[in-house]
Amino acid sequence: MKTLDYLSSPDLIKYVVQMLPYKSLIIINRQAANPVYIQISNSMVKLIRNGLLKPGSPLPGSRQMAELLQVHRKTVVAAYEELFAQDWIETIPRKGVLVSQNLPELKPRIFSANSKESRFATLSGFSFRSPAGRLSNTETASGHRLIINDGFPDPRISSVDSLLKEYRRLFHIPAIQRTTQYGNQAGSPKLRQHIAEFLSDSRGMDLGPEHILMSRGGQMAIFLVASLLLKPGSTVIVGEPNYPMANMCFENFGAKLIRVPVDETGIDVEQIEKICKKKKPDLLYIIPHHHHPTTVTLSAEKRMKLVHLIRTYNFPVIEDDYDFDFHYSSSPILPLASADHGGNVIYIGSFTKSLAPSIKIGYMVAPENFIRAIAQLRKIVDIRGDTLLEEALAELFKTGQIQLHLKKSAKLYHQRRDLMATLLEKEFGNKIQFRVPPGGMAIWVRFNSKYPLAAIAKRASSKSLFMSDGKFYNTGQEDYNSLRMGFASLNEKEIREVVDILKTSF
Repeated sequence: MKTLDYLSSPDLIKYVVQMLPYKSLIIINRQAANPVYIQISNSMVKLIRNGLLKPGSPLPGSRQMAELLQVHRKTVVAAYEELFAQDWIETIPRKGVLVSQNLPELKPRIFSANSKESRFATLSGFSFRSPAGRLSNTETASGHRLIINDGFPDPRISSVDSLLKEYRRLFHIPAIQRTTQYGNQAGSPKLRQHIAEFLSDSRGMDLGPEHILMSRGGQMAIFLVASLLLKPGSTVIVGEPNYPMANMCFENFGAKLIRVPVDETGIDVEQIEKICKKKKPDLLYIIPHHHHPTTVTLSAEKRMKLVHLIRTYNFPVIEDDYDFDFHYSSSPILPLASADHGGNVIYIGSFTKSLAPSIKIGYMVAPENFIRAIAQLRKIVDIRGDTLLEEALAELFKTGQIQLHLKKSAKLYHQRRDLMATLLEKEFGNKIQFRVPPGGMAIWVRFNSKYPLAAIAKRASSKSLFMSDGKFYNTGQEDYNSLRMGFASLNEKEIREVVDILKTSF
């Protein structure tokens, strides 16, 4: 046999491959999150990609590889099964395990002779329209031990575990899997039926599932409504101050905002009437319960007059009722949507504020013809939604767990509100101003102009407390020097710690 023939012989290749220092080439970290068999399979893929293991090369058997790597044989078998499933290796009778001749993935070739590899561009080569508005302070809450948020529920006491358990159970039911492949344009029929019954019992609404559309949170619902109602030059009446993300949404469609003052009894309805007499608005956005950000509730007298205006001038209304279920001081006033509004009110709610920020399930209530139209739009944006999550939530409604959770949460959040309000009044005196909200999950705190909130937030951040700098709520017309202090997500110890840090940050 010639020397070159011998060097390329299968026997020699087999010998060389099996003599590779696998122990040093395949690094195993038993403290890593990835299982050992995944570490082995990933390392072998790298060896194949780097050319150390060539197509057709034989590999050590599972017993021999286990001895080389000092792992259990079953671990190597699992690694080989993983590689086989991905087509990196193949088994051939009487030859054993070999690197596949047809590898599933190799480094792509540059498609042009003049091309060269480069990092993806930082700047686009095309122009585009930037979204309207501005976001909150650029600093993120990551790395901070404590957070004063905008007013979110406490996931530690929520029904999220029950929801996820139900989600996993449904995931393994073939019939459920088949129905979730396509879903319903408006969302889970079961969940919409339960929500219809829930809203009827708690909010006095006379409706059915045909009046309800599911969305991924309240913000998506606002966006969908704006998509069908607004165009460049449309006029939208909003409170001042108002929920910034709603303002940004409307402005993104080219709408002009007409800002109407909000006082301790809610939005100025007299001012809305004056606007309507001059020109009917294209949309009114209102938060009657616990207005965002100021937390005030629209009085019954103003509600009655507003419903009269809605019927008289026949303009559409978004009623954003994000935390109706949390009332502490008295029984809540029923929503505008429960009154005779002539089919003009679109009611929006969200379970994000009831369960946890990570649970993105919202809904809207509107006349049937509008729901049919907006369901088609939702399908364009989000083909079927998270049908399985909706089915899981429907089961929690069926068993009464959601209703029980809301009652328990309201009691606990009431206690946390009282503690936060007591400490703020005791520790800060005339440095701040606030009203104890009748419900909701946050207190609107206005800081004395002597104490710029941005500077306070910066000092608090150095002490591991993240808080808003307040600029998110400024419209350019006024610097409120204020923020929403969310209390619901903080336990008693955390509330006291937050106040202590805040006290030393002035």
